[in-house]
Amino acid sequence: MEKILVVGATGTTGKKIVQLLKSSTYFEPIAMVRKESQVKDFSEQQVKTVLADLEGDVSLTTNHIDKVIFAAGSGGKKVIEIDQEGAKKMIDASKQNTVKKFIMLSSMGAEQPEKASDLQDYLKAKHHADEYLKQSKVPYAIVRPGALTNDPGNQKIEIGTSLNKSGSISRDDVAQVLTRMLHDDAALNTSFEILSGDMLIGKALDSIRNH
Repeated sequence: MEKILVVGATGTTGKKIVQLLKSSTYFEPIAMVRKESQVKDFSEQQVKTVLADLEGDVSLTTNHIDKVIFAAGSGGKKVIEIDQEGAKKMIDASKQNTVKKFIMLSSMGAEQPEKASDLQDYLKAKHHADEYLKQSKVPYAIVRPGALTNDPGNQKIEIGTSLNKSGSISRDDVAQVLTRMLHDDAALNTSFEILSGDMLIGKALDSIRNH
């Protein structure tokens, strides 16, 4: 089984990703956490952890890791430190340890942050992190959802390199997309936007791969 480092494992979306990977026959989740108390929470669920802080040294976090899902977010409080520089540090650590794929949870609007009416600082930070990943030579996928909701997922999305509209999508469905991007036959070195839609996730991701 491939070892998947989930960065942001204690977040709302991160927890969903860990649970999906836990039930997978292909992948084993390794939760990256900041506090000892969080190690205990995950060990009670039989999930291994790596203790590290995105504002500190993360160079050893990717030892013996096959792939990375970056789903960490500062919630708008430390966009430079976490969303931008934290992501860059994880990309460097992934490159150093020859990680096979880095899946970035980005955001719709990160492609052209200057056009956004709000959240500009956040989107600029995401933009810089995305561009850094593209130039890193680490194999990647950048997933840009619309506004995240806590509604139950319906396994159906709308997908495109640029959807040219705003909208929302459930965290359940975003977690599904991120974990499915781990498969070796999923699209590689690509970025795309997703919203709630009417195409089954598997079929939607095939359409991106064959694009």
